[in-house]
Amino acid sequence: MRERISSWSWGLVCIALGVIIAGNACKWWDIRLFFRGWWTMFIIIPCLITILSKGLGNFSAIGLAVGVLMLLNCQGVIIDETFRKLLIPVIIILIGVSILLKSILMDFHKVNVTYTKEDCHAVTFSGMTYVQPNEKYCGGELDSIFGSLTLDLRNAIIDENIIINATSIFGGIDIYVPNNVKVKINANSFFGGVSNKRKFAAPSGAPIVYINSTCMFGGVDIK
Repeated sequence: MRERISSWSWGLVCIALGVIIAGNACKWWDIRLFFRGWWTMFIIIPCLITILSKGLGNFSAIGLAVGVLMLLNCQGVIIDETFRKLLIPVIIILIGVSILLKSILMDFHKVNVTYTKEDCHAVTFSGMTYVQPNEKYCGGELDSIFGSLTLDLRNAIIDENIIINATSIFGGIDIYVPNNVKVKINANSFFGGVSNKRKFAAPSGAPIVYINSTCMFGGVDIK
């Protein structure tokens, strides 16, 4: 459905642009396509379409905010000095809003979280590899700050839906999952991201491992 929204949005933009140009050529109307700051539409429109089709993401929200601020600056609504003062705070606010909205709207709350403190692993300015033994695994938390963290679940018993909360800030996290599970990812990323590198498909009805990730200048790899 979201792919259709993206296609429809771009299609409508092209149709509207063509109709405006044709009407101007035939002198049916006189709609000015070029105004002060018109070039900011090349930033604003793609970001809007991305938000409509893929949801509120950090880069699309930041791009939209920057585009709108540039347009207002070109229109004289805000001056250069105010633009420079507002740019960084607006970007930070939008990152926070994006993270909160994704946390509120995601459906991960349907999964009962039962993991304990022993299932929480964190590294700071260091590296660590944790291999889960051949026992039931109920999810956990992974935090990597200026470090490298590896969680190996290939021998773990996962027989129900679980959540793994992974936070990577200037660091990296590798998560190895068994073949008999599916993986669903919810990511809040700023100069980073989550990569699912699994090359096999889990059977129908397999338990789901929900990866709830926040990355800032870091990454999470699912293997």
